[in-house]
Amino acid sequence: MNVSPPIRMSYSVELAYQVNQPGADFVLNVHAARTASQRVVSEHLEISPPMAWQEYVDPASSSRLLRLRADTGKLVVRYHCAVDLDHVRADPSGVPENWICNLPGAVLPYLYPSRYCESDTLNAFAREQFGSVRQGYTRVQMICEWVQRNIRFVSGSSGGTTTAAETLAGGEGVCRDFAHLMSALCRALNVPARFATGLDYGADPELGPTDFHAYVEVYLGTRWYIFDPSGTAVPMGLVRLASGRDASDCAYATIFGDVTPLTRWLTVQPTAGGDGQVRLPFKCAEALSTDSAALA
Repeated sequence: MNVSPPIRMSYSVELAYQVNQPGADFVLNVHAARTASQRVVSEHLEISPPMAWQEYVDPASSSRLLRLRADTGKLVVRYHCAVDLDHVRADPSGVPENWICNLPGAVLPYLYPSRYCESDTLNAFAREQFGSVRQGYTRVQMICEWVQRNIRFVSGSSGGTTTAAETLAGGEGVCRDFAHLMSALCRALNVPARFATGLDYGADPELGPTDFHAYVEVYLGTRWYIFDPSGTAVPMGLVRLASGRDASDCAYATIFGDVTPLTRWLTVQPTAGGDGQVRLPFKCAEALSTDSAALA
């Protein structure tokens, strides 16, 4: 395995809402996760109008939840962050799958079906397509490429409750749907897979402005490896915000109350690291992980 020099990524998020009745509660997931290999160098949070807020860090996923209660009027949340990503790059042929008995306990939940990843429903299909393929990273990469080839990326083609099985049947979706389908197919083959969110660095401008992005992390060997089944982003430039069983665990905004979303603005780019060098993320053929510890 090769550890490359850190890549420093900088991103900003601005979310604006109109709160129509007092006492609306927000749970936002826009902070960069802090892990052993994703170091938050600097960050700044601004809430307008100023109000009390709380942060909760999920011990299992390192997701950082921002919680606040807003009164009637316009609410604007701005967050800016710089993060150093320490990638590990490995020869795909040397990255194995695991026997279930050898998996860390905290990984086991990512073997099970979940609300949007019905791996039990897709079990027969997954085994027919990939069951005879040699196990390891290359089989997972084959699943990723199969999803990318067979599902069309169509903006607005799915809703917030679209499942992996529905995406497979319909043949189209957005990044969220690609991630659900790949995760479900991996789990159907007893390979732990989790849904992750970041920002779509490197996406084609024709797909629209910078946005939140869903991708997949698969546990192989002793690490979580990054896969982007939609093929729309550069995996090396992904800053993890949240991870979980599926999108229900990773929404960037969960709102309780009478609230009208107004605007959403995001930007992400590489920036100079501690040595003054700007290192650009690029697509590589190696297995890519940002987890230097098994459960980061």
